[in-house]
Amino acid sequence: MRFLKVLFWLLLGGLVAAFVIYNGGERVEIRLWGGLIADFSLPLLLILVFLLGLLPSLVAFQALRWRSRQRLAGLERALADLRAVAPSPESAADVSASPGLPLLAEPRS
Repeated sequence: MRFLKVLFWLLLGGLVAAFVIYNGGERVEIRLWGGLIADFSLPLLLILVFLLGLLPSLVAFQALRWRSRQRLAGLERALADLRAVAPSPESAADVSASPGLPLLAEPRS
């Protein structure tokens, strides 16, 4: 699986490098407010726009992971509290084996 991950990233890097080499000389003018004009390299502009579009997805994914970890930690704490309160199986067996009061009432005829 690690091999496939490395292969994927190498192919993606190769595609980006080929795009930059092929389109490295292309310049793009972006007209901004107030008559300002920004002159960008096309590969740089596309990489920046891609990363800017990827940012909200990454933030949402990290928030989901954090929330899931918090839920899991809360459930683990609740489970530990329940285990601390509940009697152990050995003590329940000792109570049922004792000759004291019966645990279940026998039906009356």
